[in-house]
Amino acid sequence: MNARYHGRVVSGSDPADPAQALAQDDERATAPLSAPLSAQLTVAVRVLCEFAAKGGDLDLRFTPGPSAMEGIEGHGIVAARRGPGYRRELRLEGQFGELRLVGRADGYDPAACRLEEVKTHRGDIHEMPANQRALHWAQAMCYGAMLCRLEGLAQLQVALVYFDIGTRAETAIEASFTRDELDTRVNELCARYTAWALHEQSHRQQRDAALRTLPFAHPQFRGGQRSVAEHAYRAARLGRPLMVQAPTGIGKTIGTIYPMLKAAPTEQFDKIVFLTAKTSGRAPALTAVEQLRRASPDLPLRVVELLAREKACVHPDKACHGDSCPLAKGFFDRLPQARSAAVAVLAEGSAQTGSPSSLVAEVAAQNEICPYYLNQELVRWADVIVADYNHWFDRSALVHALTVEHGWRVALLVDEAHNLIERARQMYSSSLSWAALGRARKTAPPRLKRGLDRIARAWAALGPSPEVYAEVDLPERFVRALSRSLSEWSEAWAAAPTAMDPDVLSFYFDVLGFEGLAASFGEHSIADLSAQDDAKAAKNHRPTLSIRNVVPAAYVSKRLEAAHTAVLFSATLAPIHYYLDMLGMPADTAYLDVASPFSADQLQVRLAANLSTRWRDREASIPAIVKLIAAQHQAQPGNYLAFFGSYAFMRAAAQAFALAHPRIPAWCQQPGMSEAERSAFLDRFVDPMVINDQGAPLTVAHTGGVGFAVLGGAFAEGIDLPGQRLIGAFIATLGMPQVDPVNEAMRERLHTMFGDGHAYTYFYPGLRKVVQAAGRVIRTPQDRGSVYLLDDRFTKASARRLLPAWWQPTSITLD
Repeated sequence: MNARYHGRVVSGSDPADPAQALAQDDERATAPLSAPLSAQLTVAVRVLCEFAAKGGDLDLRFTPGPSAMEGIEGHGIVAARRGPGYRRELRLEGQFGELRLVGRADGYDPAACRLEEVKTHRGDIHEMPANQRALHWAQAMCYGAMLCRLEGLAQLQVALVYFDIGTRAETAIEASFTRDELDTRVNELCARYTAWALHEQSHRQQRDAALRTLPFAHPQFRGGQRSVAEHAYRAARLGRPLMVQAPTGIGKTIGTIYPMLKAAPTEQFDKIVFLTAKTSGRAPALTAVEQLRRASPDLPLRVVELLAREKACVHPDKACHGDSCPLAKGFFDRLPQARSAAVAVLAEGSAQTGSPSSLVAEVAAQNEICPYYLNQELVRWADVIVADYNHWFDRSALVHALTVEHGWRVALLVDEAHNLIERARQMYSSSLSWAALGRARKTAPPRLKRGLDRIARAWAALGPSPEVYAEVDLPERFVRALSRSLSEWSEAWAAAPTAMDPDVLSFYFDVLGFEGLAASFGEHSIADLSAQDDAKAAKNHRPTLSIRNVVPAAYVSKRLEAAHTAVLFSATLAPIHYYLDMLGMPADTAYLDVASPFSADQLQVRLAANLSTRWRDREASIPAIVKLIAAQHQAQPGNYLAFFGSYAFMRAAAQAFALAHPRIPAWCQQPGMSEAERSAFLDRFVDPMVINDQGAPLTVAHTGGVGFAVLGGAFAEGIDLPGQRLIGAFIATLGMPQVDPVNEAMRERLHTMFGDGHAYTYFYPGLRKVVQAAGRVIRTPQDRGSVYLLDDRFTKASARRLLPAWWQPTSITLD
């Protein structure tokens, strides 16, 4: 169990006591400690005003605003129009009571004694909500108060300068204030924030004091778990990333959360962010935190669980603004009370009353406020955040954006990290549909139709449409047509925000996503035209235009840089060079490969040496597979999972099995199963031992059955069926992606970049799915079971090298 930093192996002794293990590693850490938490309360102007000056409704009606780059450009244009003495980006600070206020004023003209707060926008500024204007005035007055102190001014002209990105016109709203008037207003804002800031400082000090003495949740580490915890702690202290391959069942979740919490006081971590690939991954993380909280009852740890909007929304039939949804009406007026109640409830924990999201929902209901956006507000005040990958790695990721904006020190934990490659590819891919373009052109008003026609002409200029698939270049003309059309649509909608046809709006968002990726297009992605099922689009020879990300490293690496440290862990990160390349991990990334605590006699692994499940041989392989499953079930009755490479292959095998062996219970995975349907599928895997009313074990007649599932699907990873709930698995495929034009184009690109395109596209992802599925069988040191790998390619050395080292597979021949 070693880790490597720049090729140097680091390891240590193995004390049984968890806290002693981390303390010993702490002595070996060479990174300097951060300074203790400052006693001074410092707050940025933007944070202060968002907290203390916001009021009124939550209003999320679509109003196209300037992009970040357009905002920067707009500020530059305004500054360039000013005289030679104009001071731009003026850094200011001032003490107001117990608060030290800091920020940057957009501009100051000493000759006119005029301070400017510049805001870029589109459309009629008179349509701007009053609460938004009030927020802008609050920010301007904060800068004005600090400037008066800095320059010794008795009076100051303060101007809100609104710059229209579309027309390049400025609209200034001015007012003259005395120094005392500005001081009075800013002191009012600071008074509202100070009590909260003092409470937050006290919370942080209590939290860190409890974390310094936090015991582990169990008397000792499991086998391998101690090494994971020690190296995660060291990664936190050194501020370096760590990748961990460790078997399922050793407790990687609590083994990574615990050391990050222990490191939080010395490293001044603002947040521990735990990211999961699937909804099911949140429960183990939340359970681990609650176990640690029970081990230290005085630990005031705030845990926020981020849900998808559709799962948290109380009124899905209503729009997110005060004129439609009652929970948006007066949202910011009721937010202070709800926020205070929520942080108090979260700090107490959820062991008795439910998950963090349910606690927030209760507080929201009591305060008649939207639970989804209350939860998002609580991200700012949380200690631990449990969320999906997209909240950090997506282009519009909330937690990442707030981290960058506020300069938080974050420890990032990425669970089941083998999934990050494919998930990131999806986040950084985008498509435009010719059919969607056609629908938008039908209903768009003339002012918007010009842009749609421009896109259609640029699209046609890409060349003749292929029958199936073709790579294309993204010429500057096409990207320019997208950008120009976006600008025109944004201006039109800003002028008339209610006149938005759904088809046009939907295509606008498609173009917005596509254009953003086109701006960062490089060898990591492929642009292509592919045939689609839409009959009308096919008739007009206009297929789907896509940007497909092949190597997400360029994007993922930038997101990882925002964290102080990142630990990515999984049971399947082999070969490690594949994951390092695809995710763009830094050169100083450590890699820890934890030996399995399981022994070879727990799992019988059999390789079918004379069976092919290649696509051309699948139908012929079914009789032998059915016979093997039935024979194994007869020899050892119990619960089994049988995995196949596609739904068609699975259905054919399941039908053949049901006809040949109708007395053996069998059930099948279905496409698009709901959570309730997935639960029902798993509930069929019952333990043959039941408990009678007196609590004594009672053996019942139970022969189990066979669940038929798709490799790489919902039941191939992330499920836990310990003991007799699952005693074996049959895997009738190597799990490799289908050979098709898209994957072949990816193979060629990966071969150009890394020299082994077939392995990077097909072989490594396929074998990873196999090992994940087989990992469902042995979950604890007490489990026993069998795995059958049903394809002759498993007997090859290249495949066996990627199987877990503790397996001792043997070859068999099937009748």
